[in-house]
Amino acid sequence: MPGYSAQAFMVCAGIPASKFGNREEQQMELPASFVANMEKILGAELPEYLASFEKPKFRGLRVNTSKISMEKFERIHPFHTLKRVPWIPNGYYYTEEDAPARHPYYYAGLYYIQEPSAMTPASVLPVEEGDRVLDLCAAPGGKATELAARLSHTGLLVANDASASRTKALLKNLEVFGIPNLLITSEMGDRLDRYFHEFFDKILIDAPCSGEGMFRKQAHMIPAWEKQGPEVFAKMQREILNQAAELLKPGGMMLYSTCTFSELENEGSVDGFLKGHPDFHLADIPWYEGFCPGNPALVKSAFSLEKCVRLFPHKIDGEGHFLALFKKDGERVQTEPELKKRTPKLPQELLDFLSDVRMPMDRSSIQVKDTKVFLMPEGIGTCPGLRFLRSGLYMGELLKKRFEPSQAFAMVLKKEEYASVIDLPASDERIFRYLKGETIEVEASECTGKDGWQLICVDGYPLGWGKLIRGTLRNKYFSGWRMNA
Repeated sequence: MPGYSAQAFMVCAGIPASKFGNREEQQMELPASFVANMEKILGAELPEYLASFEKPKFRGLRVNTSKISMEKFERIHPFHTLKRVPWIPNGYYYTEEDAPARHPYYYAGLYYIQEPSAMTPASVLPVEEGDRVLDLCAAPGGKATELAARLSHTGLLVANDASASRTKALLKNLEVFGIPNLLITSEMGDRLDRYFHEFFDKILIDAPCSGEGMFRKQAHMIPAWEKQGPEVFAKMQREILNQAAELLKPGGMMLYSTCTFSELENEGSVDGFLKGHPDFHLADIPWYEGFCPGNPALVKSAFSLEKCVRLFPHKIDGEGHFLALFKKDGERVQTEPELKKRTPKLPQELLDFLSDVRMPMDRSSIQVKDTKVFLMPEGIGTCPGLRFLRSGLYMGELLKKRFEPSQAFAMVLKKEEYASVIDLPASDERIFRYLKGETIEVEASECTGKDGWQLICVDGYPLGWGKLIRGTLRNKYFSGWRMNA
């Protein structure tokens, strides 16, 4: 397929080559068919879009509001260049010099690093506390973490991804965020329907797509686009939408999004879905400066696709995205499955540990599976045959007459919910040594309890566990999460 550099198109459009600079993108080859389609979509704005390849790559972080309020984050964050993302209530831009991924607050789950436009789908879906929410294409967890934070330990989040290998990153990100009311599955939508038919109040579908909106940020995606373009993904997206429709309650809402510009994957997928589902209609999305409406003329649609939202890098400080918010007709009714609950007989080792835990929990929801202990979300029974990576909160493991708490359990707790705490400031070099898995020394005055299991915190926010023996803290920070030297 013939291609042309972004620089060449800019010169043809009357933009001086000197404006393009000496960046990596100077050698980027944009497929001619892609540029031609962008001209169809943008018209006279095409030169502005091409010039956006000269804009810097925008970096963003999103605050975990289930752990820290925006007001407190503003007070304690150490970064010098943070600037609010205008359309994301808990989103910030940062610069490379801030290095937020190296700060202990990142390991405490106080924020998630995410490109600003990618924050939009989870922010737009109107999640309420107590909702049952499905993230159907959830890995690696950028959107799922925000959905979970907005549930604030209520309701249920089912985070699903058809790729089992990708769910490992999803699990880590959700556990770092401290999410207890969680199921992580790896299934196709039609299999989920066997167990969750019309079960969810809200569904997010950040669909697999051709990724045109990421070309500016990730030029390596262009060869993949040339091999598998919009036509392939459009078919896949419509199948996913059809499956999701069966999982949504009457009166529920469903957010469809892509990080591409193609009308086949955007307006075309929405139009095709609405034609096949007369019980769905488009809902309004909150509007911000820089947002652009969907264009029904691109696919000759009779539906009001202007309610959809397009994000372009020449209109906002971010990359590309498309969003459509659907509502299913009918009255939304909250139903509870009939589950027989019994208070299990828990091992004494577990009871001994829980005597120091002050987190509210329904002990009838604790399940012991072989040696592993889980706290199950409310309203969930067994789902035999589903592929689970995680069901509920993994609390820890029973080992030779002792209970060893999990990293996930530490991240769910608040400082005041465990009896023995070692809370160190972010400036203390022992925090970094702890995150690297090293043994550290602790003064008696720095511990709120006695020797034994300690909840290690940074500025009041849990990081993990350690075991204190006469002033020496044996490091129990999960090896797979450790900070690189």
